[in-house]
Amino acid sequence: MAASLLRHVGQRCLWTRLGPSLSVRHVVPMGTTAKEMAQFGDKHTQSNRPMSPHITIYKWSLPMMMSIAHRGTGVAMSAGVSLFGLAALILPEQFPYYLAFVKSLSLGPALIYSAKFALAFPLTYHTWNGIRHLMWDMGKGFKIPQVYQSGVLVLVLTLFSSAGLAAM
Repeated sequence: MAASLLRHVGQRCLWTRLGPSLSVRHVVPMGTTAKEMAQFGDKHTQSNRPMSPHITIYKWSLPMMMSIAHRGTGVAMSAGVSLFGLAALILPEQFPYYLAFVKSLSLGPALIYSAKFALAFPLTYHTWNGIRHLMWDMGKGFKIPQVYQSGVLVLVLTLFSSAGLAAM
C-alpha cells in the first residue's frame, strides 16, 4: 500500500516538475516495423546503389590504408605469437632442434633473408605506426599534410629497419 502510494506521489511530482509535454502519455513510438524495413530493403535493391558507407565508394588514401595495415599487423602478430606458443607446448622437441632442421634444409641466403624480412616487417611497421599514433594522442600532426608526411616517414623507417633486422 505504501509502495503504491509513493509511486503515485513520485509520478505526480515528476509530471508536475517536467510539465505535461514530457509525460509518458505524449511519447510516440520510434521503432520501425518489419513491413517498413522490408519496403526499405526492396527500394534499396531496386536502386542498385551501395549501402553507405561502403568500401567501394571511398577513394583509397594513404591514412586509410595505413590504418587497415596497422590493425592487420596487430592481428597477424598476435596470431603468430599465439601459434608459436602453442607449437612450443605441443611439439615434442625443443627449439634448437627445429632451428637445426631449418639450417639443414640449405635454403640459401636470399630465401632466408626474405623470410626474416617478412617476419620483421609487421613488427617494425606496427612499432613505427604505433609511435605515430602516440604523437597523435599528444595532439601533434593532425594537419592533412603532416598526416601524409608522417605516413611516408613510417613506411621509409619500416623498410629500412626491416632490412636491417633481416640482415642480422
